[in-house]
Amino acid sequence: MRVDPFYVVNLSSSLDQTQASQEQLTQELSSGLRVTSIGDDPVAAAQNVQLLNTIQQDDSFTQTTSLTQGMLQVTDSALGSVVTQLNQALSLAGQANNGTLNSSDLKAISNQIAGIRDEVLSLANTNYQGQYVFGGSQTGTTPFTLNSASTPATVTYNGDSDVNTLVSPTGQSIQLNVPGNQIFTSATANVLGTLNNLVADYASGTAGSGVADTAALNTALNFVSQQRVTIDNSITRLTSASGTATQEATQLTAVQTNLMQADIAGVSTQLSLAQSQQSALIDVIASLGQGSLFDKL
Repeated sequence: MRVDPFYVVNLSSSLDQTQASQEQLTQELSSGLRVTSIGDDPVAAAQNVQLLNTIQQDDSFTQTTSLTQGMLQVTDSALGSVVTQLNQALSLAGQANNGTLNSSDLKAISNQIAGIRDEVLSLANTNYQGQYVFGGSQTGTTPFTLNSASTPATVTYNGDSDVNTLVSPTGQSIQLNVPGNQIFTSATANVLGTLNNLVADYASGTAGSGVADTAALNTALNFVSQQRVTIDNSITRLTSASGTATQEATQLTAVQTNLMQADIAGVSTQLSLAQSQQSALIDVIASLGQGSLFDKL
């Protein structure tokens, strides 16, 4: 009978493989992970990297939206207060324009509108956590300054016309601001300029002097209301995008867990089989040491 000269060598090699397998299975049980290095499963390791990148992008976006949502809500609140102030100014202007008030009354209304102008100016300089919300991209600079030396008074815009956006993980671009010059000092809706004009109109004590500026203020009020709708839409879109990103991150985390974690029951069974195989191999090798190989044939 021919005898395989590598019989014992093959047995030893099988024992080494069984021991290595046993060590790997023991490590999986200990860590709870099926893949701890690229060599364990290159395909799964690559997929895990892709999943981690996407999850990190989603998490980063949701963290950013937390700050951004607060800023948008403050912006919306400020614009809401501006609308309230402008309605009060229009009511006063209506009284001043009805032709029944004397010069002293008109000057009193001028002072009241000046107070409203100052409040609107303060709202136009609203800041959130140290950033001015109506300065365009110049969030560190006070957007508006008032010069009362002239009649009517003038307002200077110190920001820029940049519209800031945030791109969601799905590629959706969300507007985060409305530049202040577009709302408060533009040719279309010069809120602060019109208020300054009304202050000067009624300070003169001349009845009917503010009719044209009252109409301009009404136009400005409508424009501010439209810009508030823009901000409200951004809040809605940002909330939706944040919810989508959070949901995706949760789902991908579950996929990642299933991809990387060990099948504890399956690994336990494999480990038990490996241990049995190891014992059998040890018994065979031990028995070979008790006599001639030919005695075993």
